[in-house]
Amino acid sequence: MEHMPAESQFVTFSLGEELFAVPVTVVREILDHEDPFKIPHGPDYLMGLRDVRGQGVPIIDLRLRLGMTPTVRTPHTRILVLDIPLGEKDLALGLVADKVFEVTPFRRDSIEQAPDIGVRWRSDYIRGVVRRDTGFVVIIDLARLFSDGGPALAASVLPERSVA
Repeated sequence: MEHMPAESQFVTFSLGEELFAVPVTVVREILDHEDPFKIPHGPDYLMGLRDVRGQGVPIIDLRLRLGMTPTVRTPHTRILVLDIPLGEKDLALGLVADKVFEVTPFRRDSIEQAPDIGVRWRSDYIRGVVRRDTGFVVIIDLARLFSDGGPALAASVLPERSVA
C-alpha cells in the first residue's frame, strides 16, 4: 500500500454477505445484469461475452472465481465493467456483483494487510482489508486474481486494450 495516495476512492459491492471493493480508477461503468453470450469450454467462472459499447467484454462470475457458490441473479445484480492494468496492456472484463453500494474513500493507513488465516479466499488475491462497524471490506487484487493460473484465458479469450 506504500505507493498508494493518502486516500483513494473505491467502489464497494457485495457477494452474498461479504463486502468487497475495487479501485474506482479501474471501473469503466456499472451495468444492469443481462445474460452474456456463452463461450464453450471456458473456465466455470467465465459466464460468456457481453457487448459493451461495441467491445466484446468477458463476464466473470466472481463468486466462482473466489470459490463461492454461483451467482443467483436478482433485481440488484450488477456488472462492474473494469479495465485492469496487466503489464503493458489493460484487461477489460465484467465482474458480476450481487449488489453495488457506493463509491467511498479509504485512507491508506486504514487498509490492513490480508490475513493468512481466517479468510475463505486465497490471501494473495486480497490487496487488503478495511475494518467497518459492520465487519470487513475486502479489497481485491484484481491483477493477481485474473493473471494467476489463467494466462491461457487472458491470452486467448479475454480482449485486451493497449494502455494509452
